[in-house]
Amino acid sequence: MHILANPARFLKIARPLTPWLGWGGGGLTLLGLCTGLLFAPPDYLQGDSVRIIYLHVPTAWLGMAGWAGIAIASLMQIVWRHPLAAIAARAVALPGAVFTAICLASGSLWGRPTWGTYWQWDGRMTSMLVLLFLYVGYIALADADRERGGEGRITAIYGLVGAINLPIIHYSVLWWRTLHQGQSLGLGSSKIDSSMLWPLLTSALGFSLLFGAIVLMRMRTMLARQKVEARLRRMAA
Repeated sequence: MHILANPARFLKIARPLTPWLGWGGGGLTLLGLCTGLLFAPPDYLQGDSVRIIYLHVPTAWLGMAGWAGIAIASLMQIVWRHPLAAIAARAVALPGAVFTAICLASGSLWGRPTWGTYWQWDGRMTSMLVLLFLYVGYIALADADRERGGEGRITAIYGLVGAINLPIIHYSVLWWRTLHQGQSLGLGSSKIDSSMLWPLLTSALGFSLLFGAIVLMRMRTMLARQKVEARLRRMAA
């Protein structure tokens, strides 16, 4: 990661990589969603309502992965003072919040025909809602810290502390057995039929590449803004 500590070196890699991630992610997302929504078989219990997993599951994964990225970047900022760490964390926050919101909205739509209710205060749903609130708080704190010219240390500590919620989300279906179903996909094991699994994985990979493209675009925008602001300060001096 220290190879990318120089903003110019980072931009040299990020500029050509962004369109590859964007177009590749868009194509894979479209392929996964179309296959899952139109051609994958319905579930023997949930029927066609199960098709929302091709949107719901990838956005849930990325909502959690986004905060894991914030926590890693925050650690690098505090311990190693990586010059791009704070920018990376701020760049992840907004798409992470959006994907978490999509996860919650799609889960509610899934819950109505499956469980008979749009919302239930069970462990998984509640902890995901807490994650959305954490994102909103992080964005507000980062903006306030930037406005007053702070170093972002308080924001980084907030990012690390918020990571406590991630294992709660992951293990919530084991700790509190409520409406939300248990884990169907893990490392080396799957309870999902292959006809439904490969569109899901394709969709997840596509969304992940899109997420990466968005983060790179936001980082490039933030670096450009910093460069303009620094130039304006020099001109005003």
